[in-house]
Amino acid sequence: MKRWIGPLAVLMACAVAGHALTLYFAPSFIMARAMDALAARGVALHAFTTPERVTPQSQQVVRSSPDLYYALCRYDLTTPEGGGSGAPRLEVTMARWDDYQSLSFFDASTNNFATIRGTGKSVSVGLQPGVGENGPVTAFRTGDPGRFGRDFVVYSPTTKGVILIRRLAPSAEAFAKALEVGKLDDCRFELAPMVVY
Repeated sequence: MKRWIGPLAVLMACAVAGHALTLYFAPSFIMARAMDALAARGVALHAFTTPERVTPQSQQVVRSSPDLYYALCRYDLTTPEGGGSGAPRLEVTMARWDDYQSLSFFDASTNNFATIRGTGKSVSVGLQPGVGENGPVTAFRTGDPGRFGRDFVVYSPTTKGVILIRRLAPSAEAFAKALEVGKLDDCRFELAPMVVY
């Protein structure tokens, strides 16, 4: 019996190490594959891609709700070669929609690090890399200095990720209206002076 203690301890240590490594590396691997798949499907970098209505036939991985309109924007906040002294950021606008809508941010490890609801109003967000002093999201009041027309600044923990807009559109008519409103959504890359809020 004592002969088995050593090999069992080694087996347990290997199993725990393998489990820990899988938990650490799998999300980044999955997201990298998902980003490549999104690019292959035509989801633009730094622009919202107009979706097709969700049907059981259009689902490949996750079963999305057929009652929702989805728009995706892939982002890459690395400074382009020859980018100069400006800091990369994304100016994101979610247009006004009278029913439920949300703006969700996912990092390169599949973490949903920020979600902003915007039912009945337009929402403007500055997305920049790094960590904010007050967490991942800084909200502004209308008269705050340094607001620059934004409602929020969101800090991305990774330079690459995906932004998702969801709107409640349970019928074909509502989906058609959401498509029209979606034309006003914006996901624009720019280099600008870095401002920490």
